[in-house]
Amino acid sequence: MERKRNQKTAAFTLLELIIVLIVIAILASMMIPPLSRSHHGGPRISCVNNLKQIGIAYRVWANDNGDKNPALATSANTTAGGWNEFLTNQNQGASCWTNYFLMQNELGQSPKVLVCPADERMPALDFTNLHNTNISYFIGVGSGDAFPQSILGGDRNLGRGLTSDPNYGFSPANNLGNDVAIQTNSVSDPVSWSLKMHSGANSAGAGNILLGDASVQQVSSARFRTDYQPFALDAGNWPSNHVPTIPSIRLIFP
Repeated sequence: MERKRNQKTAAFTLLELIIVLIVIAILASMMIPPLSRSHHGGPRISCVNNLKQIGIAYRVWANDNGDKNPALATSANTTAGGWNEFLTNQNQGASCWTNYFLMQNELGQSPKVLVCPADERMPALDFTNLHNTNISYFIGVGSGDAFPQSILGGDRNLGRGLTSDPNYGFSPANNLGNDVAIQTNSVSDPVSWSLKMHSGANSAGAGNILLGDASVQQVSSARFRTDYQPFALDAGNWPSNHVPTIPSIRLIFP
């Protein structure tokens, strides 16, 4: 008799079971937003890591090639050849991929780091098959560690104007790249991230940039214009007879 009473006392009542289920449901609902944010932030964190690896590759390459990045180096003053020869003419967007091809050893022979997980593009199988279609990041061709606030690279979905482009901004759909001059005066020549890649639900746009000191920054369109564009002056790397009269930076988009 005593055993039966104890068994009855130890059992859950229907009301207690309902309360337990409600508590579990509440705890589960509280966990969903953090998990959602973590999933959403995953590609951007991977993209930041990609740009950090690219920044390290630039530094290693420069150490072996007269303290110059590929875009500032020529075949005459480096052991690995330079990208500067391509840039003596205008409209060199189609050759954007050659900058990364020169750094393949410093990039660990891994073209995967050249593609952001939030991009529609796919990585090349190897550097032999590398082209603009396998690259997510633009290049600041006058940048280097001598100009720590210069813009060395960033997400390809940057575009001109205060309104976010619905596509990829300066990076064209035909994969032929783009050779762009942007004034450092962000009032006269504003730029913004397009709605692709890391912008997500942010209609004003957001993206990542790699600076000349090899640091990576996650910035909104507004912060790009106020905190980085005005201070982005670099060594300058312009074709003959095409040097802008207004302080500008030259960016090559894949």
